[in-house]
Amino acid sequence: MINLPTLTSVDFSGKRVIVRADLDFDPKDQENLRFTTLIPTLDLIKEKNGQIILMGHRGRPGGKFDESLSLKPFESYFQKWNARLLENLRFDPGEESNDVEFAKRLASNGDFYVNEAFGASHRAHASIVGIPKLLPHLAGNRFVEEVENLSKIFEDPKRPVITLISGIKDDKMGYIEKFLEFSDRILIGGRLPEYIYDSSVLHKNSKVLIADLLPDKEDITIHSMEKFESAVVGAGTIVVSGPIGKFEDEGHRQGTKRVLTAVSQVGAFKVAGGGDTTSAIDLLKLSDKFDWISVGGGAMLDFLANHTLPGIEALL
Repeated sequence: MINLPTLTSVDFSGKRVIVRADLDFDPKDQENLRFTTLIPTLDLIKEKNGQIILMGHRGRPGGKFDESLSLKPFESYFQKWNARLLENLRFDPGEESNDVEFAKRLASNGDFYVNEAFGASHRAHASIVGIPKLLPHLAGNRFVEEVENLSKIFEDPKRPVITLISGIKDDKMGYIEKFLEFSDRILIGGRLPEYIYDSSVLHKNSKVLIADLLPDKEDITIHSMEKFESAVVGAGTIVVSGPIGKFEDEGHRQGTKRVLTAVSQVGAFKVAGGGDTTSAIDLLKLSDKFDWISVGGGAMLDFLANHTLPGIEALL
């Protein structure tokens, strides 16, 4: 069990508290999970009389200023807490290179550091791993809950554990071997079946079920939908990473709708994560059927595979 340092025991009176937030979303989307889950931490710091300095990133500006990725549109969000918001961290190349001098410059803004950016904590960047070396550091409320809930998947989980891994990013393939260590069954959908060669050992592994794709590759076949629906019945734990097809297009939504609906009806401990996954769940109005929806996509996968993250190690 990971024991993170929490906000509860600290008095912030008269102290400046740097909060590393996850602001990598459209500023018009005030209902975004990354914003709504940040609020309890900001409220608690304010209650404890701390002065809040917020930092975060948007997009991939490559270490250069890009007006379209500025954090200025977020300033009105944080007036309620009278918080100061720094500009997009990734406008400086020192953020992604974890430059010590950049980390020192950031740390000079505060007396304490709080990580409330679980979704960015798989990155060894200056604002995630550099600042905690320089200041007393704590995990935000949501960060702690993420670790607690996701740990249930590999620490004595309710079995069988079914992991559904889909979407279009081929880098997800690198996680499958690690997921076989805690999963009783892995279902592979989205575009991922495209990246599995006929000679792959995954085809021979009885724990792995690989979907067949439609000719246009934008959804899985009806037969594969039926197999996935059957596979989740009786599960004790279900992890969902990625939509089953191109759900944004109504004509290719059937796989995502059928499989996620089947998942929602199982009395298992159900976890999902990732931007597209969350969008699909919201579209289908199934969010209340999941026990945990992670703010992290890649961070969730990294944590499940490695049982830690650079951002977690920096806080311990």
